[in-house]
Amino acid sequence: MLIVGLGNPGATYASTRHNIGFMVIDELCRRHNVHDVSKSSFQGELFKMGGHFLLKPQTFMNLSGKSILAVKNFYKIDDVIIVHDDLDLPFGALRFKKGGGHGGHNGLKSADAAITSDYIRVRMGIGKPEHKSQVADYVLHSFNDSEEKFLAQWIQKTADAVEMLLSATLDEVSSRCSLKALAI
Repeated sequence: MLIVGLGNPGATYASTRHNIGFMVIDELCRRHNVHDVSKSSFQGELFKMGGHFLLKPQTFMNLSGKSILAVKNFYKIDDVIIVHDDLDLPFGALRFKKGGGHGGHNGLKSADAAITSDYIRVRMGIGKPEHKSQVADYVLHSFNDSEEKFLAQWIQKTADAVEMLLSATLDEVSSRCSLKALAI
């Protein structure tokens, strides 16, 4: 299984809403004895976790699919999980689904173009700004103080769910781990 966290590389973006997928991968790396197996051709940070792989594409969000495809092809991986931010869900919501549209998310759009949409999506709600014109600025800014209080707990719950996806069905994980939102 290839578990991908979407985000943007570099310190400038490290704590932004758009990098919540990277934060979950970091939590999984912290929990497990992982081995760095990155190669320059992968265009990402790749770690081996038991029989699975954890990937943080370093291509910037809009080109994430290039990194995902390179790893998927090199290791001949069929099953992919992508952890990503979702503007259409309130902050702290956690949802799971296989396939579906990209909803305007450029990282998912890139992944869909590279590997099709036949992968499990772990959708982490980040809420949305008041005006559509503020989306780019919103996703590239850090969580506010009240959100920050719940961030570590939410990332841990998401990492728990991803670990469960390695041995349980999508329906089981969805019924046990979905969250409506965090009370902030």
